Amino acid sequence: MHNSITLHFLKAGLWTTIQDQGRIGHQASGVPVSGAMDQTAAPLANWLVGNAKEDPVLEITLLGPTIQINQAVQIAITGANLSPTVNGIPVPMYETISVESGALLKFGKIQSGCRAYLAIGGKWEIQKWLTSGSAATTYTTTLTPDSIIKKGSELTIQTTSFIEKRSIPTPPDYTTSIVVDVLPGPEFHHFSSYMIAHFFSQTYTIANDSNRMGYRLLGKELFSESKQEVISSGIVLGTIQISNAGQPILLMRDAQTTGGYPRIAVVLPEELNRLAQLKPGEKVRFCFVG
Repeated sequence: MHNSITLHFLKAGLWTTIQDQGRIGHQASGVPVSGAMDQTAAPLANWLVGNAKEDPVLEITLLGPTIQINQAVQIAITGANLSPTVNGIPVPMYETISVESGALLKFGKIQSGCRAYLAIGGKWEIQKWLTSGSAATTYTTTLTPDSIIKKGSELTIQTTSFIEKRSIPTPPDYTTSIVVDVLPGPEFHHFSSYMIAHFFSQTYTIANDSNRMGYRLLGKELFSESKQEVISSGIVLGTIQISNAGQPILLMRDAQTTGGYPRIAVVLPEELNRLAQLKPGEKVRFCFVG
């Protein structure tokens, strides 16, 4: 039996967006990939409510929304632990949760990680662009207007039959300092051996102005030895550029598709999910595997 439910956002949270697996295959046209920053946690949330892995979820960053749910539905929350409660009672992470009509879902103090994922069982009625409902930073106000949640936003979902409760017994443990594997970037050899050694030996801090487009990494400046200008070229997710000020910038899922800064390294794709759970002020080091 299918019912239509509505989620009313009494508070939006810091940065709550609709995300799915993104817009794959459109980078040549200048369209960012977008999609869930943590592509491990988001599909798990969908599995816990019986949705397909490519279905949309809510990506909730650091400070969560307050949501009134007007009909009974199944939900699941994965990723960062933002102390979720339903009607004031703490609810488990990584588990199918059945909520009653009129339930109030809130998020509190962040315990670990940076981004939580909320899946809701059923078919989401959202506007899509290039087959994706993901909020794209550059275009979302006109092409995916539903995808950035604001106070007063409403989300309608056609629910499906409830599934038997599912759970994931060993959720990931998010740490505040990680080591990430990288390959050499196209301009790797523009840097002296001293600069390369320093890049791999130091610990970087995620800057406060980091976001879905990129993480600015705070540490000792790095400079290319090459006098050649770098022609603006295509980039892939996880590229680490060195700005003119010598600051590494790690490009994430909403990043532009071309860039002109020298690219010292590229993060392995599977490592991006761990990086997605680092908060500003937390630490990262890089390990060369090329």
